[in-house]
Amino acid sequence: MPGDSNEKTFWGHLDDLRKVLFKMVAVLALFTVVLFIYMPDIFDRVIFGPCHGDFALYKLFAKITDGIPLLPQFSTDGFEVKIINTGLASQFFTHISTSFWLALVCACPFILYFLWGFISPALYEKEKRGARTAFLLGTGMFYVGVAVCYFVIFPVTLRFLYEYQISSSISNMLSLDSYMSNFTTMHLVLGLVFELPLLAWTLSATGILHRAFFRRYRRHAIVVLLILAAIITPTGDPFTLSIVFLPLYLLYELSALIVKK
Repeated sequence: MPGDSNEKTFWGHLDDLRKVLFKMVAVLALFTVVLFIYMPDIFDRVIFGPCHGDFALYKLFAKITDGIPLLPQFSTDGFEVKIINTGLASQFFTHISTSFWLALVCACPFILYFLWGFISPALYEKEKRGARTAFLLGTGMFYVGVAVCYFVIFPVTLRFLYEYQISSSISNMLSLDSYMSNFTTMHLVLGLVFELPLLAWTLSATGILHRAFFRRYRRHAIVVLLILAAIITPTGDPFTLSIVFLPLYLLYELSALIVKK
């Protein structure tokens, strides 16, 4: 039986919600202030990390292609993304907005914990186990998606598009707004894409989705995922294409594994 949620009045629940919202806002504000202070270092070391030739993925690609003669040689020498600012207040607002969005990502586990503390007394024990699993799985997979995007997909996409030229007489210079727009959008999208197992688990729990669906459409899914990987990284390099395709396909198989038979 649920906890003491039925013993409280409407105003009692409203007061509990107010306390929870205050804690959530306080944690978010704390993270935002701390990140705002350290944001210059975060930009130099993390956000602009893929802009330099010594980024971890570039060095890994160079080492792999150096040992395999059939693959095109991947070089880390001389690669440097030049970022310029074209708006008077762009750097200031980018500083503020990036601090807030990173704070939201970092504070997400705390926010979910406070939210869980508010709604869990009204749930049955079986419902608590299901909701707890959904919270943990959803949060964990979102962070995994963000990590895959940062260490693999975004650097590959950035390097290809930045070095692509219609004519050798055109030199590429990337604006700060364009870089941050692509950076935040791609990480958010990949984080949400990695929620596919959670979505499949939820649909399976409601009886809408079954494992036979994944077996029946596996070939179709492989083609769709290959096309999606080619769109994300239009380099034409099979090695780079497989690096992007593999996490997407593993998500599909993980989704098939956790749904009901």
